[in-house]
Amino acid sequence: MASFHPVGMKEFAVTKIVIDPGHGGKDPGTIGSYTKEKDVALKVAMKVGEYVEKNIPDVEVIYTRKDDRFIDLKKRSEIANEHDADLFVSIHANSLPKSTSVQRKKAIKGSEVYVMGAQNTDRALDVAKRENSVILLEEDYEKNYDFDPQSAESYILFNLTQSAYQDNSLLLAALIDDQLTTRAGRKSYGVKQSSLYVMWSTAMPSVLVEIGYLSNPVEEKELNNTEVQSYIASGIYRAIKEYKEAFDAQN
Repeated sequence: MASFHPVGMKEFAVTKIVIDPGHGGKDPGTIGSYTKEKDVALKVAMKVGEYVEKNIPDVEVIYTRKDDRFIDLKKRSEIANEHDADLFVSIHANSLPKSTSVQRKKAIKGSEVYVMGAQNTDRALDVAKRENSVILLEEDYEKNYDFDPQSAESYILFNLTQSAYQDNSLLLAALIDDQLTTRAGRKSYGVKQSSLYVMWSTAMPSVLVEIGYLSNPVEEKELNNTEVQSYIASGIYRAIKEYKEAFDAQN
């Protein structure tokens, strides 16, 4: 079990959570051999919300979307900020580039949890560029965003934000990672930092969960299994519950 030491008890007590199913509408996200990320993310996100609503009734659940619709990246964080949410959890599915060898695609599977940060180690920058590139699908994106999601230099601006929430974001991420490993039986690539716009703009502890790789044929099949989806959602819910209980115990 991950060690847990909450920071800033009162100001970070959990009464509202925003659950963000990644992508949607004209933005399919990553695509497996027969699966679109937007569909898997929505199914798992709705299950997470259902678990929270049923088992933690004093926590209000807000969704950025409940169906297959396109939501601007900036709007997702605005929803969280406008509702004065205490946590923001964005749910996605991962994928290796199309040019990756079949052998490597079969070898790479598992979950990873991201918090906002400028380290961008390993494939973290690739993930950030892919997730942030949703911006390019938006109308008038040049007017609404002051950076190019495909330019490495643009990510320098991310260095200066989210520091007030990073400790608690890391704590929630560690709990989710632990639950996905122990309860959902997922292979874990751990907690990582990346310059993801959807978290950079949120005024609360925020995490982005990559629940698995659609580029892996075995994992793609698993992520379409309703029982597996329930285990993953249950793991994320239990981490949220554990996070909340840690604050409740000290208030």
